[in-house]
Formats: sequence, structure tokens, C-alpha cells
Amino acid sequence: MPRKIDDSNYLNEIEYMSKNGYSIIAGVDEVGRGPLAGPVVVASVIMPHDHYIEGIKDSKKVAEKKREALYDVICQNAIEYKIEIISHEIIDECNILNATKQGMVQAIEGLQTPVDITLVDGNDIHLHTDKKIDYIIKGDAFSYSIGAASILAKVARDRLMRDYDKLYPSYDFAKNKGYGTATHIASLKEIGPCKIHRRSFIKNFVEDTK
Repeated sequence: MPRKIDDSNYLNEIEYMSKNGYSIIAGVDEVGRGPLAGPVVVASVIMPHDHYIEGIKDSKKVAEKKREALYDVICQNAIEYKIEIISHEIIDECNILNATKQGMVQAIEGLQTPVDITLVDGNDIHLHTDKKIDYIIKGDAFSYSIGAASILAKVARDRLMRDYDKLYPSYDFAKNKGYGTATHIASLKEIGPCKIHRRSFIKNFVEDTK
């Protein structure tokens, strides 16, 4: 007897595809819009639907060890995936919304496999692409593909921030991933910013952001 599938985002997506006559879809999500340091990371992924990978959902609801394992499984089983890293310099240059949009367009258009539609987590942010897009609020809870993209983006960014922690150990990036925790802000005020801090994000904490 087949095991019951209990992840609603997979069932939601199967129903969505059947209702709309879609065979191949891509999911897109981003991680890192809020931190004081580091990049924003966007992932797009095309998942097969002829078999089910248990545990794919919003990355924030998956434990770190499980996310790391799922990352490898997703990469091994995906029809195709793309991860885009948009640097802190670009974020400061064009603001976080435009930087995120840039990453999403690159991730969407970077896929070589033709898709019927791309599902993007969140509100309609008017991405400039010719690809057909459906914006889904709380999409990582609705869509299996967006959930997979969420995990890819989260793990990729976390790994980057752990690497940055080795270069800039004073800020505890391995733990806070660049977010504005109390200890991170205290270090920022005491020793000033490092190379990967977003200057446009830290003006309330340090006087000289150059």
C-alpha cells in the first residue's frame, strides 16, 4: 500500500497543475532581504512530480540539519535549478527590492528547460521578464516547487555566511547569518562595519558607513 503523502504544498501544486493544464513549472524564492550584511540569494527550481520528496516546505519551518540534507536531495533530483547571489554592493547601489528583482529575473531566465509557468513567492513585484509568472502569497506553504527553491536559497546563503564568519569572526555570522541580532549590532557599534555590511542598512547603528 503506498505511503500517504501529507505535505499539503505537494498536493496543492499537483491540483494547481491539473486545474490549469500545466506539465512543467518552476518555483522561485529568495532569502536574505532583511540582514545587515551579506547578499540576497535567489533560487529557481524545476521539480519532477512523478515522485515525492518528503519534507520540502518553507525553509524557515525546516531544521538546519534537515535543510542541509534536503538541499542535496533537491539538487540530485531536480530537473534543473539555478541559484543567483546578489551582492551587498548591488543592494546598496539599487536598494534591496530592485536587487531582489534582479536576482529573480536572472534565476528565472537562467533556466534552460522550457516551463509552462513560474511560481514566485510573495506579492506581484512586476518582474521584467517575458516568462509567464504567477505570484503566490505565502507560496512556500502552497507550492512544492517554491518550497524547494526556498530550501536551496536558504542553505546556499547560510553556507556563504559561515564562510564569511571565518573571514570576519567578530560578528558571529555563522550564527546570526548577518541578521541584526543584539550581539551583531553590539559588535557593529564597537568595531564598525566589515566589507560585507550593507551600508544602506546600518546607518542607524554607525556614524561612518564608508
